[in-house]
Amino acid sequence: QVQLQESGGGFVQAGNSLRLSCEASGRIFSSYLMGWFRQPPGKEREFVAGITWNGGATSYTPSVKGRFTVSRDNRKNTLYLQMNSLKPEDTAVYFCAADVNSGAVVGTSQWDYDYWGQGTQVTVSL
Repeated sequence: QVQLQESGGGFVQAGNSLRLSCEASGRIFSSYLMGWFRQPPGKEREFVAGITWNGGATSYTPSVKGRFTVSRDNRKNTLYLQMNSLKPEDTAVYFCAADVNSGAVVGTSQWDYDYWGQGTQVTVSL
C-alpha cells in the first residue's frame, strides 16, 4: 500500500511560480516511478510529467516543457513539481501518482499508475 499526499497548491497570477510536493509513505518510494497529472475544470485528467525511480529519466507533456520541472528526493520520500511561468490554462487540480510496476518507462496514461493522492488545487489568474 502506498499513501500519497500533495501540497503546495494555491492561487497565483500568470507568470509566477509554484512548487508542488508529494510526500509518500508505505512501500519503498525509491523503487517506483512517479508521475504528476492534472484535471482542469470540466476536462479529463491529463499527464503532466513523470520521473523514473532514480531520476534518470523524465517526461513532460509538450505544453509544460521548458516551464515545469519534475524531481524527487528519495531520502525524503518526496516528489516535486516546480512550475514556472504559469499560465491561466495551467489551472487544475494536480495529482501525484505512483507506478509500482514499471521502472524505466514513464507512462502517460492514468491507467499506468496504481496509487494516487487526493490532489491540490492550482489556480492561475491573468
